[in-house]
Amino acid sequence: MKDITLPLPDFLEEQIAEVEVKINGKKRKYNFRIESFSWDVNSTKSESSDHDEISSKIENLKQQLDNYNSDWELIQIFTPREDAKNIQILFRQKSAAI
Repeated sequence: MKDITLPLPDFLEEQIAEVEVKINGKKRKYNFRIESFSWDVNSTKSESSDHDEISSKIENLKQQLDNYNSDWELIQIFTPREDAKNIQILFRQKSAAI
């Protein structure tokens, strides 16, 4: 699949953005969703290194995504701010293309 990057206006969590495109004159519709997941782990700097903390955050995120609705596929993980408590992820609905 080829990718096209489109700037979308800001929308809130749990909202779905519908995008319609024409490919060789045929209209296709895609649904996208951005959701926030916990990016915080319970550790202190004295207890763990930065590497251990990042590893814990990644493992925590992987566990959250393992239980995510299988009708949606992960498209992009946005880089969080250094002090972020949440991380945002873009999903596309699998069955939305018509």
